[in-house]
Amino acid sequence: MARKTLMTNVSYDTQRSCYYAVLYTYDGGSRACRHTRCFPTLEQAVQARDANRITRSLALDQAAPGLTVGSWLDYWLEQIVRPALAASTVHGYTMIVRNHLIPGLGSIPLRELSPAQVQRYLNDKQREGLCGNTVRKHQCLLHTALERAVQQKLIPSNVSELVQLPSFRLPVHHYYDAETMGRLFQALEGTSLEPVVKLAGYLGLRRSEICALKWSNVDRKARIITVAEARTAVNGRSVDKGTKNTSSARRLGYGGITDLGRTIDQLWHKYQREKREMGPAYQDAGFLVSHHGGRPYQPDYVSNQLQRLLRRTGLPYITLHGLRHSFASIAGSRNVSLYGISRALGHSNTATTARIYMHLFDDTHLSVVQQLSLIHISEPTRPRLIS
Repeated sequence: MARKTLMTNVSYDTQRSCYYAVLYTYDGGSRACRHTRCFPTLEQAVQARDANRITRSLALDQAAPGLTVGSWLDYWLEQIVRPALAASTVHGYTMIVRNHLIPGLGSIPLRELSPAQVQRYLNDKQREGLCGNTVRKHQCLLHTALERAVQQKLIPSNVSELVQLPSFRLPVHHYYDAETMGRLFQALEGTSLEPVVKLAGYLGLRRSEICALKWSNVDRKARIITVAEARTAVNGRSVDKGTKNTSSARRLGYGGITDLGRTIDQLWHKYQREKREMGPAYQDAGFLVSHHGGRPYQPDYVSNQLQRLLRRTGLPYITLHGLRHSFASIAGSRNVSLYGISRALGHSNTATTARIYMHLFDDTHLSVVQQLSLIHISEPTRPRLIS
């Protein structure tokens, strides 16, 4: 193994074409244990070394000399965020920190960071083309990280509180009325995407909830679906986790939606047939929607398939999450209570539902109620929430 030292505690392996960082951990006292980690890039090795140096200082309750904003953000991500939050959330935070905050503010000594520097960063991000809502997320993340530094008495105050934020704008939601929803159902009839779209349109399920549904979550006799898991992708790798919050775990009855019941029964028979025909070759993880052979869908796969179908059929643009909006809009137009819609969608409270969907209820109440009879499915499109 040929390693060439590049800088303190960082070396390059010419045979394996990778970088090594020397890191230290403590056994609860002052004794350090030395070990190395391999990284594909020099930047990642240096970041790991610097974050480890800060971790060592903080673990020993020592003042961290030369502590920069970047070093603190690295420490905050690895030691505070990563152990406590879901992998998908950690990934989202990491993208903002690594791609934006550290390049923009990372070299500034933590105790010297000023409101003017943070304000300049936020303004620069808007000039680069980021929307106001995204810039607000950057400030929120930075504020959270700095607040922990205040708690640990590394800085006297949180300077990110003293900046002017861009105005918050409601996101633009695309949704279907009843007639267009019916056309979509017709276009999907008999395709592998049919059950995915119907679960979103009839029940208001999130994409991650649909991809995570298993036959163990479905009571075909009672016509009840239990939403208990979510399936997301992080760096191209699928991650199965719990629902977004405790309210997202819910039971929905579909007994009054004959079309959806028929689709789920067809999926069941397909599942049983493939298991019988393929035998041990079938990857039986029990997923409700899957590729031939049992391999579960990736969330991005179903989204991309929907966009291909829309382009092919000429139907208006919509996402799977837009079908969730459509469900809420149609339910509101049929005088379903805000509380009932909130429970069916799995929101933590009605304030969340009102904030996201109230303008849809206002805009579509009259037009949708007139068009509901045009949908080619005659049964009610609202699920029953099972308490």
